[in-house]
Amino acid sequence: MEIKDDYVYKNVIQLNETDASRKFIANVFLWMFVALGLSAFCAFIFSQNQSLYEMLRNPETGGNTGLGTAVMFAPLAFVLIISFGFNRLSYGVLALIFIAFSAIMGVSLSYILLAFTASSVLGVFITTSVVFGVMAIAGYTTNTDLTKFGSIMMMGLIGIIVASLFNMFMHSSQLEYIISYVGIAVFVGLTAYDVQKLKRIGAGLEYGDANAKKMALMGGLTLYLDFVNLFLMILRIFGRRR
Repeated sequence: MEIKDDYVYKNVIQLNETDASRKFIANVFLWMFVALGLSAFCAFIFSQNQSLYEMLRNPETGGNTGLGTAVMFAPLAFVLIISFGFNRLSYGVLALIFIAFSAIMGVSLSYILLAFTASSVLGVFITTSVVFGVMAIAGYTTNTDLTKFGSIMMMGLIGIIVASLFNMFMHSSQLEYIISYVGIAVFVGLTAYDVQKLKRIGAGLEYGDANAKKMALMGGLTLYLDFVNLFLMILRIFGRRR
C-alpha cells in the first residue's frame, strides 16, 4: 500500500536566509532518520520473535489476525491525523503521534523481512539509500524550479494509487511490475521536489519558532514516506523471495 503525504505548506514567506534553511533541513532529516531507525527496529523485532509475529498472523490459517489487519491500515490513519491536526495539535502531541506512526509502520513492514531474503532486503535498502541521497542532494543544490515537475509527479502518484487499487482485484503480476517501475520514477522525482520545497520553506521560517518545529516534523514525515515507498517499489522488482 502506497502512502503519500500530500500536505500543502501554506502562508510561508520566502526569505533568503541560508543558515535558517540549513538548520531547518537538518531538523527535517533528523526526524526522518529517527523514524526510519524506529521502523527498522520494530520490523526486525516482530519478524524475529515468533510470538510477536503470531499476534499479527494466525499460524493455523495463515491469514491476518484482527491486530494484523489493524496494523496494515493504521499508518494511513496516523498520516491523516498528523496532516489534518497540524494546526490544532501541539508540537509535543504531533511528535508523539509521529513516533507512534513510525513504530506501527515498522510492525507492518515486518512481513517483508519474512517474505524476502535478508540479503536482498539489505541490498535494496542500500540501493534506496544511495538513490534517495543523490536525488536529495540534487533537489537541494539545483537552481531549477521543480514546481511544475512536482505537479507531474503528484499526478503520477495518484495514477499509482488508482492502479494499485484496481490491481487488488485483478491480481495481475504484469501490472504490478508496471506500477513498480512507474513508482520508482515517481518517488525518485518526488524526493528531489520535496527537498527543494522544504529548503525554500526553511528559508522563510524563523528557526526555533514552534511553527518551524512542526514544519520540520511534517517535512520529516514527507521524506520518510518518499524513502519507504521508493524502497518498497525497488523491492518488488529486485527483491528475492524466500
